[in-house]
Amino acid sequence: MGPLNVGDWLKWLWYHRNYIIIVVTPLALLPLPLISPTSEARCGYVIILMALYWCTECMPLAVTALMPVVLFPMMGIMKAGPVSMEYLKDSNMLFIGGLLVAIAVEHWNLHKRIALGVLLLVGVRPSLLMMGFMIVSSFLSMWISNTATTAMMLPIAHAVLQQLKATEVQAEERDYQASAHNNPAFELEIRQTKHDIINEKQPPVDTKTQLENGPHEHEWGPEAIQEFKRKAMEAKYDLLTKGMSLSVCYSASIGGTATLTGTTPNLILKGQMDELFPENGDVINFASWFGFAFPNMVLMLVFSWLWLQFMYLGFNLKQSFGCGMKSDRDKEAYAVMKTEYRKLGSMRFAEGAVLTIFILLVILWFTREPGFIDGWATVLFNKEGEFVSDGTVAILMSMLFFVVPSQLPRFGGYGQTEEGKVKNALPTLLNWRVVNERMPWNIIILLGGGFALAAGSERSGLSKWLGESLAPLQQIPAFAISLLLCLLVATFTECSSNTATTTLFLPILASMATAINLHPLYVMLPCTVAASLAFMLPVATPPNAIAFSFGNLKVIDMVKSGFMLNIIGILTVNLGINTWGYAMFDMANFPVWANSTSQP
Repeated sequence: MGPLNVGDWLKWLWYHRNYIIIVVTPLALLPLPLISPTSEARCGYVIILMALYWCTECMPLAVTALMPVVLFPMMGIMKAGPVSMEYLKDSNMLFIGGLLVAIAVEHWNLHKRIALGVLLLVGVRPSLLMMGFMIVSSFLSMWISNTATTAMMLPIAHAVLQQLKATEVQAEERDYQASAHNNPAFELEIRQTKHDIINEKQPPVDTKTQLENGPHEHEWGPEAIQEFKRKAMEAKYDLLTKGMSLSVCYSASIGGTATLTGTTPNLILKGQMDELFPENGDVINFASWFGFAFPNMVLMLVFSWLWLQFMYLGFNLKQSFGCGMKSDRDKEAYAVMKTEYRKLGSMRFAEGAVLTIFILLVILWFTREPGFIDGWATVLFNKEGEFVSDGTVAILMSMLFFVVPSQLPRFGGYGQTEEGKVKNALPTLLNWRVVNERMPWNIIILLGGGFALAAGSERSGLSKWLGESLAPLQQIPAFAISLLLCLLVATFTECSSNTATTTLFLPILASMATAINLHPLYVMLPCTVAASLAFMLPVATPPNAIAFSFGNLKVIDMVKSGFMLNIIGILTVNLGINTWGYAMFDMANFPVWANSTSQP
């Protein structure tokens, strides 16, 4: 073997980068606690080290999240017992309960029935189809994972588009056969075709150039017209596929922001609020979050649909919506969805049972503590303190999945089979094997790691030091602080996990807010939503990656579409926090509970 050249060395370094980062990073940061041997510096060392490990993903995110269990006790920041207790708090229980509901919905294919049912109502015109997919994707991702929503919706979208395209090709063939043989209207069709292709939203460049600089109309034969039509159709459906793929993955991310259990950053906010401000009176619960975030989600969805419509479909409303017009092509594409829906068969008992438990859970969440009146939990259990939380309800209802049978028991001859043998008990809606396969345990550890970091920074005094350091920000108007921080978080989350981003930023934002006498939720709430606005890069979120692999997308397509969606998201959430959110959470007054933070 000969000596390695520079290229080989660089390749070797790249292949072994994770090992190098794991070893070099803690050594490079070691001067911080050595030069300043205070508990704040030691805690800062742990947080910076974990932030770099999370950003580079040199170790699995969940493994990095376990570092406080080792480093906090060894550095004298917290005892091992209290650190370990941070890893399974009430917010984790709420997360587990929400995930069990999502697993049951997916296991019995209820989400597919809901999706196809709504799409059959909406229709197959391009704009209506895009609107339908965005509404369904956002609604489903409020309750099940954004990734599962995208993975289910994209194949349906592509099947419908393929059918639309195939039907249009067949229709063009029929038109060509009819027009090409001594049809006096053929000359008029040539002119119209040329006009249509040149004015197409984004026709193939070579086609457009040929048409503008090509032969005179009388030199065009039927074959030339057919070729131009084919190229224009290819371009149109390529563009439509891109738009539909992006609309599904973007709306899944947007929909996740609407409910407390919809995406992990929302639960991190609740957990951090309970950790940093234990006397907050359950200010963030399922109902209060929904009251703020749902209108914001609807606004984001409308503006996102308008932007994607402009980018990929144009604004020919008559052609896009086509109210009252239904061609053979539309009917055949509609038939595809109808066939898919029929394959599901009639609703089974198990689907009905899951749907009933799901609806009951949502009703109990909303009525537990609605805010404007006493909820059922306040009347029955919470007169002397916060005994029953959203997590209690989530676990109670999800336990029913392991109790309710998946088939309706038949009592006539129920005990024995026809051969006279004793029947087995009916299987329940869920069993632990299914749950164990689908439960993302790594996210539960990741949540716990975030709560441990928040507790460590509070007990070490790092939060107080950071707050005092950021006190000069008091001179800047509050709305400008919120806007700038949302921009920072939205930029950071493009290249880092939204869970890690929220975990790192929220304790700092809480310290800053209390230092400048600003309501903590005024910055923490919009920044939590901003952490879910990762629209620009395929690697930013799993839904983006799935859409990228499905929709023949280039990175530049995602950047162009996603940049504007990031701006839309930041502006709408800041509009929300300065209007209905301002009134809901009484942002005008600095809350009493923000002064009584947890003490070491």
